[in-house]
Amino acid sequence: QVQLVESGAGLVQAGGSLRLSCAASGRTFIYYNMGWFRQAPGKEREFVAAISWGGGRTSYADSVKGRFTISRDNAKNTVYLQMNSLKPEDTAVYYCAAGKVLAGTTSSYDYWGQGTQVTVSS
Repeated sequence: QVQLVESGAGLVQAGGSLRLSCAASGRTFIYYNMGWFRQAPGKEREFVAAISWGGGRTSYADSVKGRFTISRDNAKNTVYLQMNSLKPEDTAVYYCAAGKVLAGTTSSYDYWGQGTQVTVSS
């Protein structure tokens, strides 16, 4: 079992930056690939970024490529999402997830956090 808790919610102006954190419980964190997803009101949950268990491989949605960076610190059982050059369309609830497959689909992840709100004003 892996329990995930996101933090770093906030309101930021367009062009600003925000860093989300996701703290995981359990010794098995290092064996999981980690992903970030987001869900805007009235829309389906969509893939944002993913990182392999060792941190050597990353994947990004085209909409955030070059602006967002995913990283992890296995010693701290934490995964991060650094978000720069934020746009109003980045406004959503952001979720972290843990899974055995490095993929961009929600069905590939076994454990989910409760989500944290990111609001970008224009």
